[in-house]
Amino acid sequence: MPSPQQARAQASAITSGRTVPAAEAAPTSRLRELFDGPRLSPGQRRIAQYLIEHITEAAFLSITELADRVGVSQPSVTRFAAAVGFSGYPALREKLQSIALSSLAGGPGEENRANELQAAVDAEIENLENLRRDFADPDRVIHVGRALSRSTPLTVLGLRISVSLAEYFGYAARRIHPDVRLVTRGGSVAYDALLQSREAGGSWVLAFAMPRHSQETLHAVRVARGAGLKVALVTDLALGPLADEADVTFATGTGSRLVFDSYAAPGVLAAALLQAMTDADPERTQARLEKYEQLSEQHQFFLRD
Repeated sequence: MPSPQQARAQASAITSGRTVPAAEAAPTSRLRELFDGPRLSPGQRRIAQYLIEHITEAAFLSITELADRVGVSQPSVTRFAAAVGFSGYPALREKLQSIALSSLAGGPGEENRANELQAAVDAEIENLENLRRDFADPDRVIHVGRALSRSTPLTVLGLRISVSLAEYFGYAARRIHPDVRLVTRGGSVAYDALLQSREAGGSWVLAFAMPRHSQETLHAVRVARGAGLKVALVTDLALGPLADEADVTFATGTGSRLVFDSYAAPGVLAAALLQAMTDADPERTQARLEKYEQLSEQHQFFLRD
């Protein structure tokens, strides 16, 4: 019996890229189809990954044994079963056993030449292709970019996992905008910042909300709207409470094949909004960029490549 630490490592391990026999590929494909639909938490993805990689053995484990192998609690396994559409672990195990037995019986298979890292990249490529289709009509990005450019101050909101996207946007936006205010803490701290931004003359907030979507982000967006600020939202869902509160929503997919999400498409979308801001006021953009280059040269901010 592996230790919890060993189980965690096994559950999130990167599998070999070698082509597996066809009889083993079919259950892998069926399991991915089963687990890909629901929005799973990082802990639940570890359970899914363990089942995908050890289906012929894992399908016959008790809930206690599976929890020990993955390094999670038994209630976590029960919640995982419910998240993927089953009444409980016994119903999920029955499904897993039918998939495992079909593999052992040599049922029809398919080639699976992609390891988990390649599958994650493939999913992100699909997200980027969807975003490319959305950009066929760039008018909405251009319109919102102009509005963000005119808002002084401009507030950028990103809490919890969304902090990194907000910080990227805020860092770049400060090069081309005179007053960018970054909000990365929730609760009353966020409320104070939003209210102060509105009192200072701000008109827009750009909010990033990646899964799992937090209550504090929803509350902050509501406070912003209540104060008279308009909200442009970058998220992964076009529908839901957050989208309902936003004035404009840009919905684009996130990578969810690994334990933690990846954000290729939201990152490109953020860069597109920054581009729209630079185009909205080219004279101000050029003046600020030139001033920053002079400053960086004076203080030697960067290495000479």
